[in-house]
Amino acid sequence: MRVGVVILPEYRWWVAEPKWRAAEELGFSHAWTYDHLGWRTLVDGPWFSAVPTLTAAAMVTSKIRLGTLVASPVFRHPVPFAREILTLDDLSDGRLNVGIGSGGTGSYDTDAIGAPELTAPQRTQRFGEFVELLDLLLTRDKTTWKGEFFTADEARGHPGCVQRPRVPFVIAADGPKAMGIAARYGTGWITTGSRQLDSPDYETWWRGVAKVTKRFDEELASINRAKGTIDRYLNLDSAPVYSLTSVEAFQDAAGRARDLGFTDLIVHWPRSEGVYFGHETVLEQVAGDVLPGLVDFEFRD
Repeated sequence: MRVGVVILPEYRWWVAEPKWRAAEELGFSHAWTYDHLGWRTLVDGPWFSAVPTLTAAAMVTSKIRLGTLVASPVFRHPVPFAREILTLDDLSDGRLNVGIGSGGTGSYDTDAIGAPELTAPQRTQRFGEFVELLDLLLTRDKTTWKGEFFTADEARGHPGCVQRPRVPFVIAADGPKAMGIAARYGTGWITTGSRQLDSPDYETWWRGVAKVTKRFDEELASINRAKGTIDRYLNLDSAPVYSLTSVEAFQDAAGRARDLGFTDLIVHWPRSEGVYFGHETVLEQVAGDVLPGLVDFEFRD
């Protein structure tokens, strides 16, 4: 069972660099950053771009996997994004995961570029086109493709990814249609639990996680894909309780996730105030005392 950590792209590099180095040194399996133009309550604060941040992180690490959590079609087009992915995969020597999501409603990303608000079916269709075209661009030398939202005209893909046949897609999906996309294209599936629950308490949130996990199993079965062929990521900090509130809180969450068959957990680097408020000493304790014991867990179909 692997654990990854999100480092928000809000720090000047002289502050961020030690965190990325420490994520590797502490034994985390993967490290991520948000791919947004700005984010929720932090929108008026400092914020940097995901791709340059991951490029810099690749230069100061050597083993830990790196990724976007998550890239979306809200402000990205698959053709230029595929080039950025190829470059990041090369610079990191094949350590890149591409987290992909559909993009939420009423987000700053949508507002900042003046994009029209889409209906739920339109967002799903755009998401499906984005993932399908990105897959083609990263596995073919030349791609011509036309959809309702995206087009490619003899877009080149040379030299291809370091990782073959392409970089892993970790696809965020909580609803059934998005789960279908994740089941078809995902190397990994990531969930935040049931979005149908309004401000759930801790136990209710975990029951929601169990429900979406069962639904995803059913989606895999519908296309005859074995459970063990896709990694399962849980964003622990979508819960009402921050996962690094204490070592005990993390241990409890990790145990519950293990019982539900998750192969990977994601936590957030503690912040000094506001969202994800916590203490780095807890992060260090979890890394030193808990992570080594989790590597013995293996998901079994």
